[in-house]
Amino acid sequence: MGITDVHAHVFPRDVRAPGGAAPWPRLEVDGAETGRLMIGNDVFRRVTSTLWDVPARLAELDALGVDLQVVSPVPVTLDVPGDVAAEVGYHRLLNEGIAEIVAQAPDRLVGLGAVPMQDVDAALAELEHLVGDLGLAGVEIGASVRGRELDDPYLRPFFAAAAELGALVFVHPLGGGDGAIRRTGQPYDFGLGMLTDTAMAASALVFGGVLDACPELQVLLAHGCGTFAWAFPRLSRGSSLGGDSSSGDHEQLIRRLWVDTLVFEPEHLGLLARRFGADHVLVGSDHPFIPGQLEGARDLVAAAVRLGALSDEQGAGVLNGNARALLELGPKSRIVRG
Repeated sequence: MGITDVHAHVFPRDVRAPGGAAPWPRLEVDGAETGRLMIGNDVFRRVTSTLWDVPARLAELDALGVDLQVVSPVPVTLDVPGDVAAEVGYHRLLNEGIAEIVAQAPDRLVGLGAVPMQDVDAALAELEHLVGDLGLAGVEIGASVRGRELDDPYLRPFFAAAAELGALVFVHPLGGGDGAIRRTGQPYDFGLGMLTDTAMAASALVFGGVLDACPELQVLLAHGCGTFAWAFPRLSRGSSLGGDSSSGDHEQLIRRLWVDTLVFEPEHLGLLARRFGADHVLVGSDHPFIPGQLEGARDLVAAAVRLGALSDEQGAGVLNGNARALLELGPKSRIVRG
């Protein structure tokens, strides 16, 4: 059985800040196999050619038994400094580059784009362009938007438009969690900040009324939805004390969310299956950034089956069928068959 990976990133080779002056993320290719993600004069991350080179990526996917991969922007590109017009220009280049990457292997890659969420009108225009004109399957957004939580009324038109367009919304934490916890640096950013930030995003969608208001909205959350699966019973109980703008049917609402398997522990997949439904748990690897996750995806799911956290049938769905079902949703299939 092949694997479908819904959490992977790309960076188009020629994306630059409009005018070339802003310290926005860019790729510097050093050779056939290596490069650097730069922010201004600083090295943000050293990378390999699978981040931008489609033949190199496909060779790796073939070796690992991955049939289909959903590729999205590197999260650091989602919120860049500057005025709205400049961010619109940057995201337009980014989206066009991702569309070109997907076009090289449309039966193997599904693309998500980026929109300037700081300005909802600009975000709506770019969302329509990347779905309608570029043929991307949806968009990746941060777990919050410059101090606004995802249930902020200002952002509601974006979610309504995504639902209407059938655009998948992939929620990914930015940085180390953007102030979600009181301590920064490692291991706190990666180990707690990103997970807390993602749980805050899910809480806003569920308890803030977004899912109720947009019943057709399809949302995928990275990193197993962070700490949300563990915190949900307490959140649901706490909602009786106030702050709940939802219909109150929390158990059903959270089963509208889709989550990836990037939790590093097979037993945890059982709780994800219990909270969100086993058919809403999908392989996610953060490829090519976290070593061993795509290589180990099959073993992670197999271990969960051995432990009784998943049944054989559920494990097969996590590896491939669940993601295929998600990608088939909307006004047109997000999968191109070769």
